[in-house]
Formats: sequence, C-alpha cells, structure tokens
Amino acid sequence: MTKDKQIFIILSRVPYPLEKGDKLRAYHQIKELSKENKVALCCLSDQKVSKETIEHLEDITDELHILYLNKWLIYWNVFKMFFHSKPFQVGYFLQRRLKIKVQQIINAFDPDTIYCQLLRVAEYVKDIHNVPKTIDYMDAFSKGMLRRAEISKGFKKYLFNLEGQRLRVYENKIFDYFDYHIIISEQDKDFIGHSANQNIKVIENGIDESFFNFKTNVEVKFDVVFVGNLNYAPNISSCLYLINNLYPKLIKLKQQARVLLAGANPNDKILAAVRSNSNIEVSGWVEDIRESYLAGKVFVAPLFIGTGLQNKLLEAMALGVPCITTTLANNALGAIPDQDILIANSEEEFVESIGRLLNDHELYDQIKNNAKNFVLDQFNWRKSTARIPL
Repeated sequence: MTKDKQIFIILSRVPYPLEKGDKLRAYHQIKELSKENKVALCCLSDQKVSKETIEHLEDITDELHILYLNKWLIYWNVFKMFFHSKPFQVGYFLQRRLKIKVQQIINAFDPDTIYCQLLRVAEYVKDIHNVPKTIDYMDAFSKGMLRRAEISKGFKKYLFNLEGQRLRVYENKIFDYFDYHIIISEQDKDFIGHSANQNIKVIENGIDESFFNFKTNVEVKFDVVFVGNLNYAPNISSCLYLINNLYPKLIKLKQQARVLLAGANPNDKILAAVRSNSNIEVSGWVEDIRESYLAGKVFVAPLFIGTGLQNKLLEAMALGVPCITTTLANNALGAIPDQDILIANSEEEFVESIGRLLNDHELYDQIKNNAKNFVLDQFNWRKSTARIPL
C-alpha cells in the first residue's frame, strides 16, 4: 500500500502509556495518521523508556526516534532562563546536541510536512522553511499559568506569573514560524494573542471507542469519583478542593459518603490530606482506568484552573457516569447544562448537584444517556485527526 504523505512528528514526551492529556492526544492522532501516511515519530524524554512502550509505538509508526535529555543540562538550561526571555519550559526541553540530531533525522526522512505538538519543542523545527509546518498549541499555556499565579503565594506566585507572561509573548511570536496552527478549543484559541489567531483551527480531542459499551463487573462502591494525573497542578487543586471543601459538606448530605481519587503519581499533598479519612480512597495508577470511573456513581471535576478540553470528562461521559464540573471546564467541552452535564462553581452548588444526582434517579438516567450520546456525536479521533492541516 502506497502511503499518501511522509509526516515528521516531534513531541516533548513519549506518548505512551496514556496517563497525561498531551500523550493521549498525540497517541490517537499518530495512530490515525499512520493509517494512510508514513510517520516518523521523534520524542524527547527525561527518563528511561520501557521496552514494551518502544515496541508498542513501533507498531503504529514507520520510524521511532527517542532522544534522551541530559538531566544536568535540563537544570542548567532552566537556570539560564532567568537571564533570558524565553519560557522556562522551552529551556527545559531545548538542548543543542538534540537539535542537531533532530535536523539529521529530518534530512534523512525527507518529510512532506512537519507536525509539532506544543510550544515546548517549537525551537527544534521553527527555522526549517523548506517544509510546511503545523504547530499544535493544544492549550493556551499562558492563560493556564497565569491562573495558577492567581491562586499561589510568594515565590511561586512570582514564578508562575513570570512564566505566564513569557508564554504569552512566546505564543504570539512562534505563530509566525509555522504555516498552520491548531488548538483544542475555541476558548483557548481566543486566549492566543496573535492578530491572526482566528486562523487557528480548532481540532477537538476524540474518545477511544473502547469507552463506549464497556462491559465490566466493577462494583459501584463510591458516591463520587475523580480521575486524572494526580501530580498535575489543576488536578491536585481539584482533589484538595474535593477533600477539604466539598467532603465536609457532603457528609451532611450523606453520612458515610465515599470518594475515589484515581490516577497516576498521587501528589504528597493529596496523600497527606486523606491520611485520616478512611472514606476517601486514593488508588494511584490502575491497569484499566475505565474501572475507576465506573466504581463511582457521580464524576465530580471542580476545575478552577487549567485550560483545554478535559479528557477525563469525555471518558466519564462516554462510560455513562454523570458529570459535574465548572463553567470554565465546560466552556471547552460545550455540553448543555442540565441536559448533558451539571454545572457548579461554588461549594454549595457542587454539593447540591451531587445530591440531585444521587437522589433523583430520573435525572441521573437522563444525564447519563444524554452525556453518552453527546460524546459519541461530537468527539471522534478519526474525524478530528482528518481535519488537521498538514
């Protein structure tokens, strides 16, 4: 079979296993693109990659290149960013010897197009002008960082604000080095400050077909469930809000209310907060995350910081677990409040919404069925990937 195009893809992470949003987006896009194109995948990594991961990625690509970052250079380059204007995360991922290696791989592969996911690796390909290039902003990183600054104190507040301002400038500047630009939601597109930001194409995430009609014998033991990478700032904030703000009010609604927090790399703050509460369980990494979603009656995502479309909401809805989230998170999702999802922006609203779903079986079934149909109709990896300008 003759493949249509030769596509060189560069990522800041190895896109497997799928415990982070950028990995999930890249993985499914690569999987779809490789069906009709020849794909050379180049990933940066700051840690050893397992043989199983390498073999898995080799199955869905034509070429796989994993370039290991020198850890001492990471620290040195990040330190140097205090005296430069580029974002710290650009400094984290940029190493001169790897940039030379990337250029060699591109020269040998001779691609028809280059696809760059995230600003973090834009420096590696920005000066290549003889091949059309697409950048996936994914989220408006600057907005997410500035939101983190708003809720932080002391040096962290200063650092997040500095990084947010630098990212805002860099998002604008890097725009002109690429021919095509994509992002995950209309909300994030509007946050990119370039004068031509309306030319950025919104490419939504999809949902893996395995989340629909998933059959399992998982016991529903929890009233509330939250799933996500538990060492990611917006998710840490959500978990602590659930533990410290919502749970004390939730037990007035239901005395023995049980909560599950599931996901990779639980942060120490989360573990410390639940240490004395046997009704809140932190599961950490699980082999099949679908079972964690289905162990809870209601999925609660109190997301007040961060940007982009939340895969966790798509997955919960696809599995038929009714969701409650904030206006901020739903702006990217686009679900209809009180039809596909419940919206809450305060402690009282969250607890009231949880109570509504736990006590009103008709409402529960309505939200459950509508949510599943909404995701099935709107989010499809094959359709969204086909719309990427390459």
